[in-house]
Amino acid sequence: MKLSNKILPQIKNNIELPLANYKDLPVKVLQFGTGVLLRGLPDYFIDKANKQGVFNGRVVVIKSTGANKTDAFAEQDNLYTVWVKGIKDQQPMDEISINSSISHVLTANGQWPEILQEAANPDLKVVISNTTEVGIQLVNEDIHQSPPASFPAKLLAVLYRRYQTFNSSSESGLVIIPTELLPDNATILKSILVKLCRYNKLEPAFEAWLLEHNSFCNSLVDRIVPGKPDNAEVQRFEEANGYGDDLLIVAEPYTLWAIEGDERVKAILSFEQADEGVVVTPDIEIHRELKLRLLNGTHTLTCAMALLLNFDYVNQATADTDFARFMNSILADVRLAMPYKTDKETMEAFSAKVVDRFSNPYIKHLWVNIAQQYTTKIGTRVLPLLHQHFKQTEEVPQNIAKGLAAYLFLMTKIVEQDGKCSLEINGVKHVFTDEKAGVLTAIYSSCSPDSIAAYVFTSEELWGADKPAYPALINEVQKYLDEIAAGKVII
Repeated sequence: MKLSNKILPQIKNNIELPLANYKDLPVKVLQFGTGVLLRGLPDYFIDKANKQGVFNGRVVVIKSTGANKTDAFAEQDNLYTVWVKGIKDQQPMDEISINSSISHVLTANGQWPEILQEAANPDLKVVISNTTEVGIQLVNEDIHQSPPASFPAKLLAVLYRRYQTFNSSSESGLVIIPTELLPDNATILKSILVKLCRYNKLEPAFEAWLLEHNSFCNSLVDRIVPGKPDNAEVQRFEEANGYGDDLLIVAEPYTLWAIEGDERVKAILSFEQADEGVVVTPDIEIHRELKLRLLNGTHTLTCAMALLLNFDYVNQATADTDFARFMNSILADVRLAMPYKTDKETMEAFSAKVVDRFSNPYIKHLWVNIAQQYTTKIGTRVLPLLHQHFKQTEEVPQNIAKGLAAYLFLMTKIVEQDGKCSLEINGVKHVFTDEKAGVLTAIYSSCSPDSIAAYVFTSEELWGADKPAYPALINEVQKYLDEIAAGKVII
């Protein structure tokens, strides 16, 4: 049997079910996007809050891409299952809940008039979007089309209809939270809306209402939501739980939705109370820095070493005692060099969550995928750490030096053929993209092996003026590079 409202009484196995009166909750959220991240993070939080009697509101979802079909949602009464599997606080976690946060789904191409009608809903408080980074782009177009092509134009059309419906009242303004993976995503979106407003020659009073009575909140999201499991896992799920779900998604335990907002925003987003993963604060930069340095930076600084040690997946490497020790040493080095300072307890707590996430046996995260655009990642994630470190001390961070040496050695495995790059590891060629690959191979072909570190880390072509030309670091990296080249294990 397939998931629907009528089979809920038959579901057992400690699965968390919706409230009996979930259909009575008003629509409070307009969401652009049906993707697994939205369903596995914002909608997950909203559902959790509803079950705790906190937010008490549902979501109307706008589908803007693909076919004009919402059959999978309609057939299941807009219910779907969230299966959280992984490691939390070093303990296995396996929890299943049925999410009832979505009220209904509308297609932009087929139901645009109905979408505009949602703007007249007095209960509406929040707009959420995830249209990918490409979605937040300025397209000069008429917002009175049915529908406009771009996401910003669609949003502006909805806001304009709301402004007209409620006679520009201050109370009708919304909290707008883009979750696209762009720094200052709401600031960018707001500037695009202003430009579109002027392109469409909308009245100055509307622009004033847009800017004064709507809260545009930069946000940062972080949760791995692989989506629907493979066929074998789906079959095991159905056999164990007695129902099928075409919208089933798997998610890791870790959650973060950091939202930049004041007390008014905090009050409207009352679902913050339901989960520590939602943080509404005037400044989200610390959350961005923790993720960029401790999570992403550690990925980058351990990736090459993992590949050289023949580990395919992240969790496979972290299960190895020696590698786990190396990873924890990297985390310690990173904590000491964080450019954006915070307290020791916060950094250590985040580091523990990083270890949990890397150890998740249900996430098959390939190291070779993490290696893509390796040089750019070193530049954005690691160089600021090095500069901060050497402001504090002249001592070389040994584990970071080992990670950089492994990176330099891995880059000797670049193979260029017919204008394409690959990484050849143990005789196997992997697709590889690095916009600086040509610069690296040119350096490697023009210098002796014992001077690679010096040439690479003093190259302005690679790093610009931000180059990490610290003599002590270069000497240590070269020493470790020589040891790796000689076949020695340095972790």
